[in-house]
Amino acid sequence: MNVVSIRRWLFVISAIVIIPGIISLAIPPTIKPGIEFTSGSVLNLTFVEPVEESAIRTQLTVLGHPDAVVQKLGSKSVLIRTKLLKEAPRNAVNEVGERELIEQTISDKVGSIEASQFDSTSPIVAVETVRNSAIAVGVAAIGILIYITWAFRNIPNPFRYGGAAIVALIHDLLVVVGIFSILGKVIGLEVNAMFIVGLLTVLGYSVNDTIVVFDRIRENLKKYSKISILDISNTSTNETLSRTLITSVTTLLALFSIYIFGGEILSGFSFAMIIGVIVGTYSSIFVATPILNYTKVNQKTVLKEDQEIN
Repeated sequence: MNVVSIRRWLFVISAIVIIPGIISLAIPPTIKPGIEFTSGSVLNLTFVEPVEESAIRTQLTVLGHPDAVVQKLGSKSVLIRTKLLKEAPRNAVNEVGERELIEQTISDKVGSIEASQFDSTSPIVAVETVRNSAIAVGVAAIGILIYITWAFRNIPNPFRYGGAAIVALIHDLLVVVGIFSILGKVIGLEVNAMFIVGLLTVLGYSVNDTIVVFDRIRENLKKYSKISILDISNTSTNETLSRTLITSVTTLLALFSIYIFGGEILSGFSFAMIIGVIVGTYSSIFVATPILNYTKVNQKTVLKEDQEIN
């Protein structure tokens, strides 16, 4: 498979996938944030007897919380995520807060509660979470660039390898975030803290595949010094293709299992990872290497070799 020769078509395909997401990101709201990014409350209830999620959702809807996330942690334990619950006024005697009202109603209508744990995220903490998440993604990208540049320091222009890997990572991020933005507008898919975890994991997974291809290019450059860099890149990509595809397929099988059986809490993480693994596999083969060679064909010596081959 001659990947480098069709690099322009590959760039067009990537643009077709990325542009709808960018358009969606430009239309407010950019994404639909979860309670970790907007503030909210988490209520962990343990019941005396096993309960059904549907019964709890019904009562939450009646109480004015139709968007609440309900996740069973076991036959008797349930995790409830809602918008920030209001507390009862301090001097109120006969009034109860929203948390107490939820617990009382569920206990009466669904089943007796044995124990409960409650936690809230204020708007200030939510803003800080957004900022820290953006910093985490940025620091990860810079760290990857530095590491790849250092790892390929014995090859001329090692920064080019790091730069090509970062372009592939940006490509993956735009696709994943763009899809979440579109689905947030269409079906109300929320972005939560687990999505950020999935996004950071995607960065690591994607760059791992890219480094495998680049490392094989480095080995073949030493082995075949008289062959064009374009031919070496195609050879290296084909040599690592089966390994990349097998790794991705086995990873996807595990992720689909988590998405199906992991419940609503892990759905954001697993869905982001599923998209990221598919896109990361594509970018490590069809984006990173063509980007690397696109910069190289602008050099006179390599351009001459390319013309002689063709």
